[in-house]
Amino acid sequence: MPDTPRAPPYGSLALIAIIIGASAATFAYTAGWFSPKCLTPDKLVAAFAPPGGPALGHRRNHAKGICFTGMFESNGAGAEVSKAAVFAQGQYPVLGRFNLGTPNPDVEDATVRVRGLGLQFKTPDGQVWRSAMINAPFFPVSTPQAFYGLLEVSKSKEPDAMKKFIAANPEFGNFAAWAGSAPWTGSYAEEPYNSLNSFVMTGKDGVQHTVRWSLLPEAQAVPVSQDELKKRDPNFLEEDITKRVASAPQHWKLMLTMADPNDPTADPSKEWPADRRKIEAGTLTVEKIEQERDGPCRDINFDPTILPTGITTSDDPFPAARSAAYAKSYDLRTAEAKDYPHTAPGDKQ
Repeated sequence: MPDTPRAPPYGSLALIAIIIGASAATFAYTAGWFSPKCLTPDKLVAAFAPPGGPALGHRRNHAKGICFTGMFESNGAGAEVSKAAVFAQGQYPVLGRFNLGTPNPDVEDATVRVRGLGLQFKTPDGQVWRSAMINAPFFPVSTPQAFYGLLEVSKSKEPDAMKKFIAANPEFGNFAAWAGSAPWTGSYAEEPYNSLNSFVMTGKDGVQHTVRWSLLPEAQAVPVSQDELKKRDPNFLEEDITKRVASAPQHWKLMLTMADPNDPTADPSKEWPADRRKIEAGTLTVEKIEQERDGPCRDINFDPTILPTGITTSDDPFPAARSAAYAKSYDLRTAEAKDYPHTAPGDKQ
């Protein structure tokens, strides 16, 4: 892949955007998301906007990030539960993006608790698997409607707004406890990344398994206080991962976790017990950091419902909601291409 990719041909992507939008709408409709008086993608995406308005040309959430390319080496173990080609033993190219859970592309890294990873796998048969993961072990709330409520209450000026929200959505207390007590690290390379949503994998034998997946880092996590992180450069995460990958490829193990029959598969705010069966399916290797501006991730929509044969959505409503919201965000940022701060030839990130 060239070091400096060409500026993306936004005009030629119109048909692709229409197809993605139609597909996302279908998922959302089948989930009942567009029922009368229910949440819509427009409302959800608009709720991410800060008081001063969205950063034009950027993703409406996870706006700050850095792109990479690499390889997934499957060890073949995942083929036991899924006939997806990506689990056949072999090596498959990946495109990914480390990111922060924020709509502000200029935010200081030390102020954002949630770190994410968007990932795309491709196999020789032309199939694509996309996933969007975060470092939290569970999601803040149990439904898309509650997530919308969280976005709204986070901007409320009412003194007891958050107290009322937690009373109505007590699961958020668990997330707040994690956010307040879990150790921070100084690197994307030291973070685990979790799908949180459940999916259904089908093996060659036709047997179905409901699963979640995680990427576990090879790098040892070194706790760093948030106060210490605030003393670092505002963009220390990008600088750190760039230096690490330039020195040596960075690795994560892909772990598939199998649900038991009584596990909550539709609620990503609830963890499954730690003793659930796990399969180590292979290794993700980040080989090269790519340009964020005008780079190969610029026009990738990390829609979690883009799945290969052998993986489907489950009863979890979030993937459909995320698919529709991602499509809306994609449409907005591509329409705002003129506002995006592209990289001039010879400029550094």
